[in-house]
Amino acid sequence: MKHVFVFDPKAFYNQQWKMDNILDGIGQFFRTQENPDFSIQYSRYRRNAIGIIQDEAEKARAGDIVRIYAVGGEEILFDCLNGVAHFPNMQLAIIPFGETNDFLRILGEDKVELFKDIQSLVSCGALPTDAIRWGVNYALNSCYIGMNAVVSKKIKDMRSRFSKSWFIIFSKLSSFFNYFFTAFNKKHAARKYQISIDDHDYSGYYSLIHVANGPFFNGRITGAKDATPDDGLLDVALVRSSNPLGTLISMRRYSKGKKSKNCTIIQGKKITVKSDNPVWIQLDNEYIQESSITLNVVSHVVQVVTLPDLSYPLASMAEA
Repeated sequence: MKHVFVFDPKAFYNQQWKMDNILDGIGQFFRTQENPDFSIQYSRYRRNAIGIIQDEAEKARAGDIVRIYAVGGEEILFDCLNGVAHFPNMQLAIIPFGETNDFLRILGEDKVELFKDIQSLVSCGALPTDAIRWGVNYALNSCYIGMNAVVSKKIKDMRSRFSKSWFIIFSKLSSFFNYFFTAFNKKHAARKYQISIDDHDYSGYYSLIHVANGPFFNGRITGAKDATPDDGLLDVALVRSSNPLGTLISMRRYSKGKKSKNCTIIQGKKITVKSDNPVWIQLDNEYIQESSITLNVVSHVVQVVTLPDLSYPLASMAEA
Protein backbone atom coordinates (compact mmCIF):
# COMPACT_ATOMS: atom_id res chain seq x y z
CA MET A 1 0.00 0.00 0.00
CA LYS A 2 1.17 3.51 -0.80
CA HIS A 3 0.34 6.35 1.59
CA VAL A 4 -0.07 9.86 0.16
CA PHE A 5 -0.57 12.80 2.53
CA VAL A 6 -2.16 15.81 0.81
CA PHE A 7 -1.91 18.97 2.93
CA ASP A 8 -3.91 22.16 2.56
CA PRO A 9 -1.50 24.82 3.88
CA LYS A 10 -4.38 27.31 4.18
CA ALA A 11 -5.86 25.18 6.95
CA PHE A 12 -2.76 25.97 9.02
CA TYR A 13 -2.72 29.72 8.47
CA ASN A 14 -0.53 31.31 11.17
CA GLN A 15 -0.01 27.82 12.62
CA GLN A 16 2.97 26.57 10.65
CA TRP A 17 4.26 24.92 13.83
CA LYS A 18 1.22 22.65 13.86
CA MET A 19 1.79 21.49 10.30
CA ASP A 20 5.50 20.99 11.03
CA ASN A 21 4.61 18.74 13.99
CA ILE A 22 2.38 16.60 11.76
CA LEU A 23 5.11 16.34 9.13
CA ASP A 24 7.63 15.32 11.80
CA GLY A 25 5.23 12.68 13.11
CA ILE A 26 4.72 11.22 9.63
CA GLY A 27 8.46 11.09 8.98
CA GLN A 28 9.26 9.53 12.35
CA PHE A 29 6.63 6.82 11.92
CA PHE A 30 7.57 5.75 8.41
CA ARG A 31 11.28 5.74 9.22
CA THR A 32 10.53 2.84 11.57
CA GLN A 33 8.80 0.83 8.83
CA GLU A 34 10.41 -1.70 6.53
CA ASN A 35 10.32 -0.52 2.89
CA PRO A 36 8.10 2.52 3.60
CA ASP A 37 6.09 3.80 0.64
CA PHE A 38 4.74 7.28 1.31
CA SER A 39 4.81 10.80 -0.05
CA ILE A 40 3.94 14.31 1.13
CA GLN A 41 2.06 16.64 -1.22
CA TYR A 42 0.75 20.20 -0.90
CA SER A 43 -2.42 21.48 -2.51
CA ARG A 44 -1.62 25.09 -3.49
CA TYR A 45 -4.98 26.04 -5.01
CA ARG A 46 -8.50 24.68 -5.39
CA ARG A 47 -8.69 21.40 -7.32
CA ASN A 48 -4.90 21.08 -7.25
CA ALA A 49 -5.32 17.90 -5.17
CA ILE A 50 -7.27 16.22 -7.98
CA GLY A 51 -4.29 16.48 -10.31
CA ILE A 52 -1.95 15.31 -7.54
CA ILE A 53 -4.09 12.22 -7.00
CA GLN A 54 -4.22 11.45 -10.71
CA ASP A 55 -0.41 11.60 -10.83
CA GLU A 56 -0.16 9.24 -7.86
CA ALA A 57 -2.57 6.81 -9.52
CA GLU A 58 -0.41 6.74 -12.65
CA LYS A 59 2.74 6.04 -10.60
CA ALA A 60 1.18 3.24 -8.53
CA ARG A 61 2.11 -0.34 -9.30
CA ALA A 62 -0.63 -2.54 -10.76
CA GLY A 63 -2.82 -3.94 -8.01
CA ASP A 64 -1.49 -1.58 -5.33
CA ILE A 65 -3.86 0.24 -2.97
CA VAL A 66 -3.19 3.97 -2.74
CA ARG A 67 -4.42 5.60 0.47
CA ILE A 68 -4.96 9.36 0.20
CA TYR A 69 -4.92 11.36 3.44
CA ALA A 70 -6.80 14.68 3.25
CA VAL A 71 -5.03 16.86 5.84
CA GLY A 72 -6.99 20.04 6.58
CA GLY A 73 -10.63 21.07 6.42
CA GLU A 74 -13.68 20.72 4.22
CA GLU A 75 -12.04 22.17 1.10
CA ILE A 76 -9.19 19.67 0.87
CA LEU A 77 -11.60 16.84 1.72
CA PHE A 78 -13.85 17.84 -1.19
CA ASP A 79 -10.93 17.94 -3.60
CA CYS A 80 -9.46 14.64 -2.42
CA LEU A 81 -12.86 12.95 -2.65
CA ASN A 82 -13.20 14.13 -6.23
CA GLY A 83 -9.81 12.65 -7.03
CA VAL A 84 -10.24 9.34 -5.19
CA ALA A 85 -13.79 8.58 -6.39
CA HIS A 86 -12.57 7.97 -9.95
CA PHE A 87 -10.10 5.22 -8.97
CA PRO A 88 -11.23 1.83 -7.58
CA ASN A 89 -7.83 1.11 -6.00
CA MET A 90 -7.85 4.20 -3.76
CA GLN A 91 -8.93 4.85 -0.19
CA LEU A 92 -9.70 8.17 1.50
CA ALA A 93 -8.47 9.01 5.00
CA ILE A 94 -9.62 12.20 6.73
CA ILE A 95 -7.23 14.01 9.07
CA PRO A 96 -9.43 16.79 10.51
CA PHE A 97 -7.93 20.24 10.91
CA GLY A 98 -10.98 22.21 9.78
CA GLU A 99 -13.59 24.16 11.73
CA THR A 100 -16.45 21.66 11.52
CA ASN A 101 -15.31 18.28 10.06
CA ASP A 102 -18.94 17.37 9.48
CA PHE A 103 -18.55 13.97 7.90
CA LEU A 104 -16.50 12.36 10.68
CA ARG A 105 -19.06 13.37 13.29
CA ILE A 106 -21.34 10.54 12.15
CA LEU A 107 -18.79 8.13 13.63
CA GLY A 108 -19.12 9.87 17.01
CA GLU A 109 -18.71 13.53 17.85
CA ASP A 110 -16.21 12.62 20.56
CA LYS A 111 -14.15 10.54 18.11
CA VAL A 112 -13.16 13.27 15.63
CA GLU A 113 -9.90 14.18 17.38
CA LEU A 114 -8.79 10.53 17.26
CA PHE A 115 -8.46 10.80 13.47
CA LYS A 116 -5.40 13.00 13.96
CA ASP A 117 -3.42 9.95 15.13
CA ILE A 118 -1.39 9.17 12.00
CA GLN A 119 -0.03 5.87 13.31
CA SER A 120 -3.53 4.55 14.01
CA LEU A 121 -4.91 5.64 10.63
CA VAL A 122 -2.10 3.98 8.69
CA SER A 123 -3.02 0.55 10.07
CA CYS A 124 -6.85 0.92 9.91
CA GLY A 125 -9.33 -0.60 7.50
CA ALA A 126 -11.91 1.25 5.41
CA LEU A 127 -15.71 1.40 5.12
CA PRO A 128 -17.52 1.33 1.75
CA THR A 129 -19.18 4.75 1.53
CA ASP A 130 -21.76 6.41 -0.70
CA ALA A 131 -21.36 9.85 -2.27
CA ILE A 132 -23.60 12.42 -3.94
CA ARG A 133 -22.81 12.90 -7.62
CA TRP A 134 -23.55 16.01 -9.65
CA GLY A 135 -22.18 15.65 -13.18
CA VAL A 136 -18.50 14.80 -12.67
CA ASN A 137 -18.46 16.21 -9.12
CA TYR A 138 -18.86 14.27 -5.89
CA ALA A 139 -19.92 15.41 -2.42
CA LEU A 140 -19.54 13.35 0.73
CA ASN A 141 -21.93 15.05 3.11
CA SER A 142 -24.74 17.15 1.68
CA CYS A 143 -26.26 19.52 -0.84
CA TYR A 144 -28.24 22.58 0.25
CA ILE A 145 -30.54 24.59 -1.98
CA GLY A 146 -32.35 27.66 -0.68
CA MET A 147 -31.88 29.72 2.46
CA ASN A 148 -28.99 27.81 4.03
CA ALA A 149 -26.94 27.99 0.86
CA VAL A 150 -27.55 31.74 0.52
CA VAL A 151 -26.66 32.49 4.15
CA SER A 152 -23.60 30.20 4.12
CA LYS A 153 -22.31 31.86 0.95
CA LYS A 154 -22.64 35.32 2.51
CA ILE A 155 -20.81 34.20 5.65
CA LYS A 156 -18.06 32.60 3.59
CA ASP A 157 -17.63 35.84 1.64
CA MET A 158 -17.47 37.76 4.91
CA ARG A 159 -14.82 35.37 6.24
CA SER A 160 -12.60 36.16 3.25
CA ARG A 161 -12.79 39.91 3.98
CA PHE A 162 -11.98 39.81 7.71
CA SER A 163 -9.14 38.44 9.79
CA LYS A 164 -9.89 35.22 11.66
CA SER A 165 -10.15 36.98 15.04
CA TRP A 166 -12.60 39.60 13.76
CA PHE A 167 -14.63 36.95 11.95
CA ILE A 168 -15.01 34.90 15.15
CA ILE A 169 -16.29 37.98 16.97
CA PHE A 170 -18.91 38.82 14.34
CA SER A 171 -19.79 35.39 12.90
CA LYS A 172 -22.72 34.53 15.19
CA LEU A 173 -24.17 38.03 14.97
CA SER A 174 -23.76 38.02 11.20
CA SER A 175 -25.37 34.59 10.92
CA PHE A 176 -28.44 35.75 12.87
CA PHE A 177 -28.95 38.90 10.78
CA ASN A 178 -28.35 37.06 7.52
CA TYR A 179 -31.01 34.48 8.37
CA PHE A 180 -33.36 37.22 9.59
CA PHE A 181 -33.19 39.34 6.43
CA THR A 182 -33.13 36.32 4.10
CA ALA A 183 -36.37 35.06 5.68
CA PHE A 184 -38.08 38.24 4.42
CA ASN A 185 -36.74 37.78 0.89
CA LYS A 186 -39.23 35.63 -1.04
CA LYS A 187 -36.66 35.06 -3.78
CA HIS A 188 -34.73 32.90 -1.32
CA ALA A 189 -37.25 31.95 1.38
CA ALA A 190 -40.35 31.20 -0.71
CA ARG A 191 -39.15 30.20 -4.16
CA LYS A 192 -41.10 27.85 -6.41
CA TYR A 193 -39.21 24.69 -7.37
CA GLN A 194 -39.94 21.82 -9.70
CA ILE A 195 -38.72 18.77 -7.77
CA SER A 196 -38.54 15.15 -8.82
CA ILE A 197 -37.38 12.39 -6.48
CA ASP A 198 -37.14 8.98 -8.18
CA ASP A 199 -39.69 10.19 -10.76
CA HIS A 200 -42.20 11.31 -8.12
CA ASP A 201 -43.23 14.97 -8.19
CA TYR A 202 -42.77 17.15 -5.09
CA SER A 203 -42.93 20.57 -6.74
CA GLY A 204 -43.96 23.57 -4.68
CA TYR A 205 -42.77 26.60 -2.73
CA TYR A 206 -39.91 25.86 -0.36
CA SER A 207 -37.51 27.70 1.93
CA LEU A 208 -34.98 24.89 2.08
CA ILE A 209 -34.06 21.74 0.19
CA HIS A 210 -31.45 19.56 1.89
CA VAL A 211 -30.10 16.46 0.13
CA ALA A 212 -28.24 14.57 2.86
CA ASN A 213 -25.75 11.73 2.69
CA GLY A 214 -24.89 12.34 6.36
CA PRO A 215 -26.70 14.06 9.23
CA PHE A 216 -24.31 16.91 10.11
CA PHE A 217 -23.89 20.42 8.77
CA ASN A 218 -21.77 23.25 10.12
CA GLY A 219 -20.85 21.20 13.18
CA ARG A 220 -24.44 20.38 14.16
CA ILE A 221 -26.82 17.51 13.57
CA THR A 222 -29.63 18.51 11.20
CA GLY A 223 -33.25 17.50 10.80
CA ALA A 224 -32.03 14.76 8.43
CA LYS A 225 -30.59 13.01 11.46
CA ASP A 226 -31.20 9.50 10.09
CA ALA A 227 -29.14 10.02 6.93
CA THR A 228 -26.36 7.46 6.69
CA PRO A 229 -23.66 7.21 4.02
CA ASP A 230 -23.75 3.50 3.29
CA ASP A 231 -27.40 2.65 2.61
CA GLY A 232 -27.51 3.50 -1.11
CA LEU A 233 -30.05 6.27 -0.50
CA LEU A 234 -30.13 10.03 -0.01
CA ASP A 235 -32.40 11.70 2.56
CA VAL A 236 -34.14 14.71 1.04
CA ALA A 237 -35.61 17.25 3.46
CA LEU A 238 -38.15 19.67 1.96
CA VAL A 239 -39.08 22.63 4.16
CA ARG A 240 -42.15 24.36 2.77
CA SER A 241 -42.22 28.15 2.75
CA SER A 242 -44.07 30.05 5.46
CA ASN A 243 -44.32 33.59 6.78
CA PRO A 244 -40.94 35.09 7.78
CA LEU A 245 -41.33 34.27 11.48
CA GLY A 246 -42.45 30.73 10.70
CA THR A 247 -39.51 30.33 8.33
CA LEU A 248 -37.02 31.43 11.00
CA ILE A 249 -38.53 29.01 13.51
CA SER A 250 -38.40 26.17 10.97
CA MET A 251 -34.76 26.91 10.11
CA ARG A 252 -33.79 27.05 13.77
CA ARG A 253 -35.51 23.75 14.54
CA TYR A 254 -33.92 22.08 11.53
CA SER A 255 -30.44 23.28 12.46
CA LYS A 256 -30.94 21.72 15.92
CA GLY A 257 -31.80 18.28 14.58
CA LYS A 258 -35.59 18.62 14.73
CA LYS A 259 -38.31 18.55 12.09
CA SER A 260 -40.94 21.27 11.92
CA LYS A 261 -44.51 20.55 10.79
CA ASN A 262 -43.76 21.99 7.36
CA CYS A 263 -40.80 19.65 6.77
CA THR A 264 -41.05 16.41 4.82
CA ILE A 265 -38.19 13.92 4.44
CA ILE A 266 -38.12 11.48 1.52
CA GLN A 267 -35.47 8.90 0.70
CA GLY A 268 -34.39 8.49 -2.91
CA LYS A 269 -31.60 7.79 -5.35
CA LYS A 270 -32.09 10.50 -7.97
CA ILE A 271 -33.17 14.08 -7.29
CA THR A 272 -33.80 16.81 -9.84
CA VAL A 273 -34.48 20.40 -8.77
CA LYS A 274 -35.36 23.20 -11.18
CA SER A 275 -36.13 26.88 -10.74
CA ASP A 276 -37.07 29.66 -13.14
CA ASN A 277 -33.93 31.58 -12.16
CA PRO A 278 -30.46 30.55 -10.91
CA VAL A 279 -30.25 29.78 -7.20
CA TRP A 280 -27.34 29.29 -4.84
CA ILE A 281 -26.46 25.64 -4.31
CA GLN A 282 -24.01 24.45 -1.66
CA LEU A 283 -22.41 21.09 -2.42
CA ASP A 284 -20.42 20.30 0.73
CA ASN A 285 -18.22 23.43 0.85
CA GLU A 286 -18.59 24.33 -2.84
CA TYR A 287 -20.98 27.04 -4.07
CA ILE A 288 -22.55 27.21 -7.51
CA GLN A 289 -25.42 29.08 -9.14
CA GLU A 290 -27.68 27.03 -11.36
CA SER A 291 -31.34 26.95 -12.35
CA SER A 292 -31.34 23.15 -12.64
CA ILE A 293 -29.42 20.39 -10.88
CA THR A 294 -29.66 16.61 -10.90
CA LEU A 295 -28.11 14.63 -8.06
CA ASN A 296 -27.58 10.87 -7.80
CA VAL A 297 -26.34 8.65 -5.02
CA VAL A 298 -23.38 6.48 -6.03
CA SER A 299 -23.35 3.52 -3.70
CA HIS A 300 -20.02 2.54 -2.10
CA VAL A 301 -18.02 4.65 -4.55
CA VAL A 302 -15.28 5.45 -2.02
CA GLN A 303 -13.54 3.55 0.76
CA VAL A 304 -13.28 5.82 3.84
CA VAL A 305 -10.59 4.88 6.35
CA THR A 306 -12.09 4.35 9.79
CA LEU A 307 -10.66 3.66 13.22
CA PRO A 308 -11.22 0.19 14.75
CA ASP A 309 -14.65 -0.50 16.29
CA LEU A 310 -16.22 2.52 14.56
CA SER A 311 -18.95 2.22 11.96
CA TYR A 312 -21.82 4.17 10.49
CA PRO A 313 -24.75 4.20 12.92
CA LEU A 314 -27.35 2.48 10.74
CA ALA A 315 -26.91 -0.94 9.18
CA SER A 316 -26.39 -0.98 5.42
CA MET A 317 -29.45 -1.69 3.34
CA ALA A 318 -29.26 -3.80 0.22
CA GLU A 319 -29.98 -1.91 -2.95
CA ALA A 320 -33.14 -2.78 -4.75
